[in-house]
Amino acid sequence: MKSARVTATHAIGALVVLLNVGSVAAETLQLRDNAAVTGRILADKKDQVVIDLGYTVLTVPRAEIIRVVKESESDVRATALPAIQEARAGLYAVATTPPPEKPVREWVQLLGESVVQVRAPSGLGSGFFVTEDGHLITNFHVIEGETKLSVEVYHQRNGQLERRSYKDVRIVAMNKFADLSLLKVEDKDAPKFKRVLLGDPGSLSVGERVFAIGSPLGLERTVTEGILSTKTRQMGGALYLQTTAQINPGNSGGPLFNLRGEVIGVTNMKLTFGEGLGFAIPGDELKYFLNHRDAFAYDNDNPSNPFRYLEPPSRMRSTTP
Repeated sequence: MKSARVTATHAIGALVVLLNVGSVAAETLQLRDNAAVTGRILADKKDQVVIDLGYTVLTVPRAEIIRVVKESESDVRATALPAIQEARAGLYAVATTPPPEKPVREWVQLLGESVVQVRAPSGLGSGFFVTEDGHLITNFHVIEGETKLSVEVYHQRNGQLERRSYKDVRIVAMNKFADLSLLKVEDKDAPKFKRVLLGDPGSLSVGERVFAIGSPLGLERTVTEGILSTKTRQMGGALYLQTTAQINPGNSGGPLFNLRGEVIGVTNMKLTFGEGLGFAIPGDELKYFLNHRDAFAYDNDNPSNPFRYLEPPSRMRSTTP
């Protein structure tokens, strides 16, 4: 695992998808001790039931289940995410009107496919898609010094999760000083990917709830929740969002969400000597990076150089008569 800063370790990942949801019925397992879990049953076996909770798959022993309650189609339809009006802003999309707030539990089920695990020979981190054709964001320190990358994605196929690895991943742009990188999956048989909407961190207030989903220590599809502690924490000459959402090595490069399901930051570090002290690159910094990605374009002819230096104008060149 790489470290992001001298005083910090890796940060967090997350997940997001903002499309209409089908009316698939859910089941609730009533358990002993007045407990219950709700999701989609993937396998109903003699001794156990496998249920998809959105952010993870849980195996429940049959002896612990009192009964199974199925929601009606109309009930699910009533809780489904309404259509969100979107607008393109260059390489990413934003909501034209604020999406409705929802519990983390519901957002996790809606947004899961858009968060990925980014793997390099020296370690791993998290990332998230910003376009359907495979553009994704991660931290610079996740891929620093690497060119051979792969991306692990969980696709929903016929009500089940299908893990797939994409190995043709190109570095499009990177900004070492902002700790941001833009990658693109270019596998020939790659499908359309689920992608996130970017939100405005300026609309958040200190104390509002936020959440992240990523791969801490390689544990994919892990969800953490907390509050926004401050929006202007200065560290190393830059401003960060500070959050109590737990972050750990392997989470670096994933998004931080508000309860509207929008990405408002890219988590990238935590303080090693305390708990609940996580930090994220503000969404405004991410939008600036994407809007000016040509200035940070990766030079494939010189992998050790994170920037492409353009040729001088032709009129500046000396010519021989």
